Amino acid sequence: MMGAGKSTVGPALATRLGRAFVDTDQEVERVAGATVAEIFSREGETGFREREQTAIEAAGQRAAVVALGGGAIVQPGAADRLTAVGLVVWLEADPDTILERIGDAGSRPLLAGLDPAGQRAKLEALLAARKPYYARAAIRVDATRSPEAVVDEIVAAMHGT
Repeated sequence: MMGAGKSTVGPALATRLGRAFVDTDQEVERVAGATVAEIFSREGETGFREREQTAIEAAGQRAAVVALGGGAIVQPGAADRLTAVGLVVWLEADPDTILERIGDAGSRPLLAGLDPAGQRAKLEALLAARKPYYARAAIRVDATRSPEAVVDEIVAAMHGT
């Protein structure tokens, strides 16, 4: 989910594992030459999701830690494809933590234009809708803790300790 810590935990985990780090949102932005918000504005969510799928497929071709956008796993067939090619980790965070971390939600297309109460309601609805997909992850960690603690827990879970 947005604000769960993917952009912080992902690179730290990649370093610990000696792997590359790929953020699919950054890859979409790089290829499109536009921000995620601009893509949503120009092409809608459908256009963004098509670009995101291409970035995910490219990232899946290498041994890397890949940070997906919060809605990626919800796309038709995505959960099955992701669990077939890699270890999926759910960085779980509560709405208060997420809202605190994202700060100005104006840059978040799914929250832009909403007042704080509307942002919270939208975030709670997104979490509820996505939870069944996120719950398919092989590893689930409390991402409200420090990035180091989250990485430690993921590595321990990967090694069965």
